[in-house]
Amino acid sequence: MQFNVGKEQDADDALYLNSRGITLRGMIAKKVGFSAYMTENQERGPSYFKGMVNDLRAVPGMGFYKSFKKQGVDYFDARGYITFNAAKFIDFQFGYDKNFIGNGYRSLFLSDWGNSYLFAKINTRIWKLNYQNLFMELTPQFVKRSGDLLLPKKYAAMHHLSLNVTKWLNVGLFESVVFGRKDHFDFQYLNPIIFYRHIEGTLGSPDNAMAGLDFKANVAHRLQFYGQLLLDEFKLKEIKENKGWWANKSGFQLGAKYVDAFGVKNLDLQGEINRVRPYTYAHRDSVADYTHYNQPLAHPLGANFNELVGIVRYQPAPKWNIYARAMFYQKGLDSTGYNAGGNIFRDYTNRFGIDEGYEIAGGKKMTAVNALIQLSYEIRQNLFFDLSFQQRNYKIEGVQGNTGSSMFIAGVRLNMFKRQYDY
Repeated sequence: MQFNVGKEQDADDALYLNSRGITLRGMIAKKVGFSAYMTENQERGPSYFKGMVNDLRAVPGMGFYKSFKKQGVDYFDARGYITFNAAKFIDFQFGYDKNFIGNGYRSLFLSDWGNSYLFAKINTRIWKLNYQNLFMELTPQFVKRSGDLLLPKKYAAMHHLSLNVTKWLNVGLFESVVFGRKDHFDFQYLNPIIFYRHIEGTLGSPDNAMAGLDFKANVAHRLQFYGQLLLDEFKLKEIKENKGWWANKSGFQLGAKYVDAFGVKNLDLQGEINRVRPYTYAHRDSVADYTHYNQPLAHPLGANFNELVGIVRYQPAPKWNIYARAMFYQKGLDSTGYNAGGNIFRDYTNRFGIDEGYEIAGGKKMTAVNALIQLSYEIRQNLFFDLSFQQRNYKIEGVQGNTGSSMFIAGVRLNMFKRQYDY
C-alpha cells in the first residue's frame, strides 16, 4: 500500500495517491519461479503531471486510466512473469512487466519509466559473457476514441552482450529494432545472434534499428563510472563537417557513483549527464518510433535535450533515510513551421526542407529545474513514513515569466517504491 497526501502551491485541490495491492513470489517444484504485482490506484498529481496525462493520453509510467473525481486518475497496475532455467547457463523469463538496461538513473537503451508490456527474455551466462535477448509486443501511438476498440500492435527485439574484461571493468554491446507489421511478429528478428541492422537491411530497411555501447568500471571499491553511447543513424562525413546534419542521430550518457563518500558511512553520491541529438528514436513511420503506449521506451524527455542529474542518499541511523535529487535540463521544442526534432512521436521527414543546423536543445528552448528532498523513517520492515518537498521550475524561450510548481507530500507505504515525478 501507499497513501500520500500533499499540497501544491497556488492549487486549491489537494494532491493524493491511494494505492492498494498485493505482491506474490514463489517457486513451483523448485524449477519454475513466478512473480506477480497488482495495485489499484487513484491519483491526483501536480499540475505538470496532469498536463502529461492530457498530452500522452496515458498516466506517466503506467498507461490506461479512467478519470477520477476532480482532475484525478484511476488506474490498475498489474504485472507478472514466470522464470525457469533451461540449462545450466540459460534462463528464460516470460510475462508482462518492465525492463531496464544500463547502470544509471536514466537509460538511453531501455528504461522502466514507461508502461509495462508483454515480453520474452533469454539470458545466457558463459565464462565472462552475459547475453540477453528481449522480444516485446508494444502499442504504437494512438488517439483514444470513445467506446471500446482494439488498439494496434507493434514489436521490438533487443540484444545486449556484456563482457567482464577484468574484475573491475565491464563493457557491453547493444542493438535493437522496433518495427510495425499488421499485428504479427516478423520472425526473422527471432534470430538470437545475427546483427539486427543486417536483417533490417535485407527486408528493405523499413524498420527502426539502433546500436550502442556501454561500460561500467568499479574503482577503489567506492567509485563506479558508467556510460552509454547510442547510435541511431549517422554519416562520418557529416560529423566531420559539423554542420548539424539532421540524420546524425545519437546520444550519450556519462555518470559516476561514490559509495561512503569522503569516508562518511552510508553517504552515497551519484552524478549523471545525458545528451541526445534531435530526431533520435524517431522514424519516418510513426508506428516504428521508439515508444510504447504513447510514452518513450528510453529517456522520458525523448530527444533533443541536455540533462544533468545529481543524487544524494544518506542513512544517518538504521531507520532514517535522506534522499535528495536535483535535475537540470534543456530541451528544444517545436515552433510554428519548425520541427526541432525533440518530439519522437513526430515523423522525421516532416522537416520543412531543413536538413542542417540542428544542435542539441535547438529550437524553442525550454529550461527546467526539478529538485526533491525526502525524509523517510522505517516504522517496521518495509513500512515507511515519508515526508518530501519538491520544487520544479521551467521557462520557455520567448514566453514571458517562469512557471513553477512547489509541493509538500507526506505519506506511508508498505512494500512499495515511492511514487516519483522526475520529469
